[in-house]
Amino acid sequence: MTNHNQVTIRNEDDRISCELPVLQGTIGPDVIDIRTLYRDTGAFTYDPGFTSTASCSSRITFIDGDKGILLYRGYPIEQLAEKCDFMEVCYLLLHDELPNGRQMQEFVNDITYHTMVHDQLTGFYKGFRRDAHPMATLVAVVGALSAFYHHELDIRCPIDRNLSAIRLIAKMPTIVAMSHKYSIGMPFMYPQNKLGYVENFMYMMHATPCEDYVQNPVLVRAMDRILILHADHEQNASTSTVRLAGSSGANPYACITSGIACLWGAAHGGANEAVLRMLLEIGDVSKIGEFINKAKDKNDPFRLMGFGHRVYKNYDPRAKLMRETCHEVLTELGLHDDPLFKLALELERIALEDDYFIEKKLYPNVDFYSGIVMRALGIPTVMFTAIFAMARSIGWIAHWDEMISDEEQKIGRPRQLYKGHTLRDVVSISAR
Repeated sequence: MTNHNQVTIRNEDDRISCELPVLQGTIGPDVIDIRTLYRDTGAFTYDPGFTSTASCSSRITFIDGDKGILLYRGYPIEQLAEKCDFMEVCYLLLHDELPNGRQMQEFVNDITYHTMVHDQLTGFYKGFRRDAHPMATLVAVVGALSAFYHHELDIRCPIDRNLSAIRLIAKMPTIVAMSHKYSIGMPFMYPQNKLGYVENFMYMMHATPCEDYVQNPVLVRAMDRILILHADHEQNASTSTVRLAGSSGANPYACITSGIACLWGAAHGGANEAVLRMLLEIGDVSKIGEFINKAKDKNDPFRLMGFGHRVYKNYDPRAKLMRETCHEVLTELGLHDDPLFKLALELERIALEDDYFIEKKLYPNVDFYSGIVMRALGIPTVMFTAIFAMARSIGWIAHWDEMISDEEQKIGRPRQLYKGHTLRDVVSISAR
């Protein structure tokens, strides 16, 4: 990061004037450094939603929404999804480089032997109603990990931070699968060291003690790709929440729990769940035209979910990969004629050909296809966001680790534009 030049800011009557340095990253827009703005002018900036504010510097993920580019540590998401598995991507996000064979084996072994959770932790689930949302149990159980591993929580120690990262990556599939099993009243299935990361998750989600569970490599690869495509997405709401919580010195389990809570919001992690609800609302292929017209009507509250993206102004690069996976899974399971999937594919076709959607660049995004894939994999809709959290945990912990290591990082303390009362005196209650 280098100083590129300077910009001068002044208002109409020159009451506020200062020169601010412009910082230049390796790629992406230049950034105006406003750290001295308040000191020099007595003024703050106003940016609700932080749409034009860089809250940190980072080496992890880069997005160019106009060009449809997503890079993890400089590698295009398309290449990673085609040539790597989720464990390789986890290593990359944590360590800045893809692993060689020896590094990969050591990393996988570390993950494998930390997949079990403390037996007392399983008792937490019994405190919840059976119909509790899986995200509610996820928030509680992940947050409780700090009570079991409090001896290795020195956030200034790189060894402790790495161990916390390994534990979170390893235990998230176990915790998520247990949330699912508890909600449907079935016994927990414990991880098997002989299985790979995604195979283990599928086993814990779908196996029962009554019979052997047979893995389908096409479905395993589909889930692996879902995890890769959702592993990180730069400074989004939940990642920024993790960083803000971490800036206070909170332990990593508490920080990741804050990210899970943020992801639970319908505007963030609930998008693929909303796609399935929309498809169920449309109900039949014959009604697609009616709902397309409703979506075009500004006065109609109906919105097509899973189309367009706040960041990607053209095409979500993850969507193309997820579309391929979607068709592979439907073909493997013979579900092309299933009414719901048939409806989804016809909606996709019409939207890609309709001038209204083309003009507004409302292309199907990754949430549209991932929701369909997870439904085909036999995953209940209510579990979609929990699986999203499992995938995104590696991104959160990588950003948390980077933030703790950043000498420029300070505790987060946003400013505000105050619009409340000016100074006034308290009147006794009898006189009010």
